[in-house]
Amino acid sequence: MKKIIFLALISVSFIQAESILITSGTILDGSGKNPFKADILIDGARIIEISSGINESRADRLIDASDKIVTPGLISPISNIGVVEINALDVTTDDESSIYGPGFSIFYAFNPNSTLIPWNKSNGVTSAISTPGYSNEIFKGMGSYFLLDGKYDITGLQDIAMYARIGNVQGSRSENIQLMESMLLLAQKLNSDNISELLDDNLASSFGLLEQDIIALNKVAMRELPIVIEVNRAADILQALRLKKIFNLDMILMSVEEAPLIIQQIKDSGVPVIIDPMDNIPNSFDELASDIKLGGILDKNGIKVMFSTQRSHNYHLMRQGAGNAVAHGMSYKNAIRGMTLTVAETFKLKDRGQIKKGNYADIVIWTEDPLEQMSYPLSVLINGEIQDLTTRSDRLTERYTDTNDLPKAYIH
Repeated sequence: MKKIIFLALISVSFIQAESILITSGTILDGSGKNPFKADILIDGARIIEISSGINESRADRLIDASDKIVTPGLISPISNIGVVEINALDVTTDDESSIYGPGFSIFYAFNPNSTLIPWNKSNGVTSAISTPGYSNEIFKGMGSYFLLDGKYDITGLQDIAMYARIGNVQGSRSENIQLMESMLLLAQKLNSDNISELLDDNLASSFGLLEQDIIALNKVAMRELPIVIEVNRAADILQALRLKKIFNLDMILMSVEEAPLIIQQIKDSGVPVIIDPMDNIPNSFDELASDIKLGGILDKNGIKVMFSTQRSHNYHLMRQGAGNAVAHGMSYKNAIRGMTLTVAETFKLKDRGQIKKGNYADIVIWTEDPLEQMSYPLSVLINGEIQDLTTRSDRLTERYTDTNDLPKAYIH
């Protein structure tokens, strides 16, 4: 007899190698196209068909998504999921290095049993780019991509982007911009025979650059690795764009609070941006031109927008930020795209970020509009597997409310 899953908050074990049919859902496929109703047939990790009236006999398991919204799984373009548990407790943080600079990789520290994973997954985030943390250095290191399926057999992509910062870094910003340019120029010279010579260079020696640092910078300078630069002041954004032009960098800008002052230059550069639409009150002199309409302004100028969040553990709150951006002028379709396909395209996450035939089945079925704060996922699939949405909060609630068969002293 065929098994049917009705949309409900249920705990299930990972389902391996079965075919799943999601029926009658309203699909926002992540591409920016208008929503449409269709069935989705999944076999193993991939979507194999999207159409109306797919025969139920073709699937081992059915999920009824009638009157529900179906989207790709959300992708966080910046996070510390899996590498930080408690920011204030050093023994639980693995997002900084005291030895490496640009060549620092957080990949090997990823903890698939992190409490941040079920919490964000149960709120619709199915994968994330985990990145080096706050640093006074210009180049913070490289971020890696991970599926949030909780498996110890980790599915991820190592070192997919370099993260850097202009402004609010130790020393003169003029010096830091010059150093950024000089380090890229040095790394540009790298070939198979001269690494020792480059390591002996005065610049490399002064800043303790190791072989891994120069190799990583060379990948940025050669456009093999995108660079994400956190920057806010309009003048600093222009300096970042100058470096992009000099080195032909594959660049993404992040934060960009003063972007409206130089919107044409950003538009002409073609760079995508990562913003937090909830952050519109100046926190420094670099952000005096902050504008709550930032998302709408960028979107209307054809600039690709992705989302970050102020809450270091709650990356799912980018939904709230995206909703805020829509409320202040951003198109709804591009807001959904900014949490899904735009991230996948920008960071070259192949076959992710869109509900499309042949893509991996990272899918979320929502109670209602995913940009509404009260909406939540009823079912989450990662690589075609139905996920357990139980969180630590659920387990603690169960532990301290289910008092059957316990001594009276335990009941309070």
